[in-house]
Parts: sequence; structure tokens; C-alpha cells
Amino acid sequence: MKTRDRPDLGIALRILSGFLMAGMFVSVKAVSKDVPLGEIVFFRSLFALIPLIIFLWVRNEFPQGLATKRPLDHILRSAFGALALFASFAAIARLNVAEAILIAQLSPVLMAAAAVPLLSERMTVWRIGGLALGFFGVAVLVWPELGAGAASGTRLTGYVLGLLAAVLSALALIMVRSLNRTESPGAIALYFVIASMIGASFTLPLGWIMPDGQSLTLLIAAGLFGGFGHIAMTLAFRYAEASRLAPFEYVALLWPIAADLLIFKLPLTTTFLLAAPLVLAGAGVAAFEGREHARSREAE
Repeated sequence: MKTRDRPDLGIALRILSGFLMAGMFVSVKAVSKDVPLGEIVFFRSLFALIPLIIFLWVRNEFPQGLATKRPLDHILRSAFGALALFASFAAIARLNVAEAILIAQLSPVLMAAAAVPLLSERMTVWRIGGLALGFFGVAVLVWPELGAGAASGTRLTGYVLGLLAAVLSALALIMVRSLNRTESPGAIALYFVIASMIGASFTLPLGWIMPDGQSLTLLIAAGLFGGFGHIAMTLAFRYAEASRLAPFEYVALLWPIAADLLIFKLPLTTTFLLAAPLVLAGAGVAAFEGREHARSREAE
């Protein structure tokens, strides 16, 4: 049996990765009022190094697997990823966790569209439909905030930052797709984490604080959740095809919804309940294209 022909394990790992990434965002949300953004990104990246290095060492890819012939591509991918991390954490500070993660669901759809000019892929009806549904869902989510007061202005800024994070994540994913042809997935992840740490360190003059025990615990948790979540995601795609895992992307939204209701005591808005099916349907349409492509390849 081939390594990737274990769909049950792949699905379990994808669900686990969604839970772990939700844990990262919940930790970031909990600490965002007390710790500067750059400091959060730094600590998240610093403690994500621990599981990533262990993962690479177990796979005999540390340090020899870090060698690369495409340093400029790594720099570009890491820059997009680091900027996306800043934007997504800034959005989390202004929005419910579920809202921020819902907007992040646009990344795969945007990646499919960006692959057309950047990787010379075809623009299909599935990609057009996915984009239309996704952006209509975001419009439904954002519409009540337009023209509202200062409090809603903060949320509108959060939506803009969330959308910016989705665009930057899509560009980072495009670079990952290109790098995966010649580079180790572990090396791609490690260089991104190191770049995020370096970028975050430049915000030190803006005023970092000495975190108390609770804040430090949350910062460490954000890094460990993020690092282990990335590993679980990587292994999920190793054991199952992306088209098979796509429906389980939606399960990842259940954890932040539960966190908003049970931890932060934030109610789900009517606009979120209307927007969620539209955005998820857009991601589903894009995923269906991947499934159809896989079927056509098997039939050849």
C-alpha cells in the first residue's frame, strides 16, 4: 500500500489540524488585548520551531533537508506568509474567531484563481463560481458594517485585514505549490517560521511588554498549536488526496464557533449565519473541481 493510500488516517489528521489551528487562533485572540501584535507573531513563530524541528529530525531532514537551490523563492513565500500572519492576527483582535477563520476560507479559492496568471493554469467555470460565491458571502458578512458607527468601524477594519490575509495566504500557497516540486515541505515551513520571527523582531522598538504568566502561557500555546497543526496538515495531505480532504475543511469552522460561544461568550450574528454557507459553498465548488480533475486523471 502506498503511503498516501490511507484516507481514514488523512481525514483524522485533517480534523486534528483544524482543531489545533483553532487553538492557535483562540490563544491569539485571548492575548491580543494585552500583547502587541509583533510580539504575538514573534512568540508564535519561536515556539512553533520546537515541533517543526522535532518533525524534521524524526524524518532525517534536519539539518540536511534544509539545503535549497531556490533561496529567492523561499524568501518570497516566507514574506507572503509572514505578512499574512500579521494581517490574520490583527483581524482576530477585531473580529470573532469564527468570522476571521470564515474569511480565511477564501484562500484556497483565491489560490485557484491566482494560479491562472502565475502558474499558467486554466480559468474554469468552477473557479469563477467559487470566487463569486465566496466574495458574495463576504459581502453579506461586511454589509451591515458599512456606514455604521465607530464600533462597527473597528470590525470593518478587521474584515479588510482578514481579506488581505486571505489574499496573502493565497499567494503564499501558490509559492508553496511551486516549491513543493523540488523542496522539502519541512524546509518550506521552517524557513517561513524563521522569516516571521525576523520580521516580527523589527517591531521591538514599537514597544513590547514583559508578558505575565497567563499571557506567556497563551503565547507558548499559540506557537505549539500552530506548529503541531501545520505538521498534522502536512501529514494529512501525505496520506490522502486534497480532493478527498476538502469536505473536512468545513469541520474546522466548528471549533472557532464553539470557542466564540463557550470561551469568549460572543453570539453568532445573523450575517455570519447567512455568509457561512456562501463562503463554504465557494470553497466546495473549487474543491469539486479538484475531485473531477483527479477522476479524469484516473480514467486516462
